[in-house]
Amino acid sequence: MEHHFEAQNSSEAALHEYKYGLGLFTKKMPEIARHYNAFTEVCFEEGTLSQKEKQLIALGISLYSQDEYCIIYHVKGCLDQGATEEQILEAVGVTAAFGGGASLSQGVTLVQEAIQDFNQLQQ
Repeated sequence: MEHHFEAQNSSEAALHEYKYGLGLFTKKMPEIARHYNAFTEVCFEEGTLSQKEKQLIALGISLYSQDEYCIIYHVKGCLDQGATEEQILEAVGVTAAFGGGASLSQGVTLVQEAIQDFNQLQQ
């Protein structure tokens, strides 16, 4: 079965590709997917840390680990939770303090592109 999706930009295309792959994995490995999803849902619930703070942390970890799909996913999560571009870029800076140039390079390219892409979709 072929899937067809007309993305409006590269960030939306990457998010769709990730979600499509996750759907296939879920069909093949439903128990693993169910437990993983339940665990991550609890981790991202509002708690002592806000959901916005948790998304900013997740973005930093994604940058540090050079996971492009997670970088895009968590930029969207940050924006969805009300993070400003300045807050997101500050998280990029903190991550770069630990991850160096590799983290910064993703932050000044992919993160900024994803912010622009998702903001355009909201207009």
